[in-house]
Amino acid sequence: MTTPEASYELAQVNIGRLKAPLDSLQLKDFVDNLDPVNADADAADGFVWRLESDSGNATDVPVFGDEWLIINMSVWRDSNALTAYMYQGRHREMLARRREFFERVQDVMAALWWVPAGHRPTVAEAEQRLLHLRANGPTPYAFTLRTSFPAQGARPVPLEVPDDLGCSV
Repeated sequence: MTTPEASYELAQVNIGRLKAPLDSLQLKDFVDNLDPVNADADAADGFVWRLESDSGNATDVPVFGDEWLIINMSVWRDSNALTAYMYQGRHREMLARRREFFERVQDVMAALWWVPAGHRPTVAEAEQRLLHLRANGPTPYAFTLRTSFPAQGARPVPLEVPDDLGCSV
């Protein structure tokens, strides 16, 4: 018998705004490490899938119609598997250097959500989850590592604040 959690996997998306073109000297270390970091992910315990184009990575996959944004999207067994990978080895080293390669932005740039086992999220789905998280904060539909929710088939939760609350800010 499978548990409800076992019938779901954890999808994650994170996007970054590049500081320079991918073929620039400034991003050389980032680009040179893409294949090794992706290979580490592919071999990590709990890794299920990652978005990639014909290039073998996702740097040329459009997101939010902005050519300076790049996307990383993957599916993992659970948050423990994801965090174990994120904070060790080459990925940790590159994460520590992210300010060399990516602009600092105010918008939420990463989201997590549960998907039925075997589902492979699309870029449009990831954009929708990010926008929902930006508008509503963490909910079962889209959340963060800091504020997570148990596996379930979550639908969008209408939490936007109405304009007519009758109070001034």
